[in-house]
Amino acid sequence: MKRKEKRLLQAVALGLTALVFLPNVGLWALYRERQLESGPEGAEAAAAVRAGVAQGQQRRQRKDIYFGDGQRRKDWHDKEAIRKDAERVGNGEQGKPYPITDAERVDQAYRENGFNIFISDKIALNRSLPDIRHPNCNNKLYLEKLPNTSIIIPFHNEGWSSLLRTVHSVLNRSPPELVAEIVLVDDFSDRGHCT
Repeated sequence: MKRKEKRLLQAVALGLTALVFLPNVGLWALYRERQLESGPEGAEAAAAVRAGVAQGQQRRQRKDIYFGDGQRRKDWHDKEAIRKDAERVGNGEQGKPYPITDAERVDQAYRENGFNIFISDKIALNRSLPDIRHPNCNNKLYLEKLPNTSIIIPFHNEGWSSLLRTVHSVLNRSPPELVAEIVLVDDFSDRGHCT
């Protein structure tokens, strides 16, 4: 009986500790970010915004903001590409549904892929997508020097158009200097177009 009571007390203590400290992790990150903004560089950026300095000048000023350890921060967002994507119209653009007629419904293709491959083949491989991130993410700065990465995309009997659309999306929405390679891994597909 004592063992069960001890474990119950440990679980309660762990739960209380999580309730006390986990919210503080998020609050600490917010506090640290505010402290950085209230430093000399952050005060200059705030003054520039109040003074109505042009957006290009603000971006240059924000690039000079450093993390607490002296590492430079950078705005990795490709604002021009995001703007161009937002202006695109057409079938499937902006993630909107493709208008389908009764003649275009192909049940067999849907059963094989989990989506209508017939319609997927009609949507552009370089499809635009809406920016669904929180608005604060648009102003987020990240380390200027980041390691590059390999992007691994496993697939099994994937529809060819959706697979190519995934590759296009990675290429279009990732900073080129951060992508070392894109590796497509065929997980024992048995369809002709995948092998």
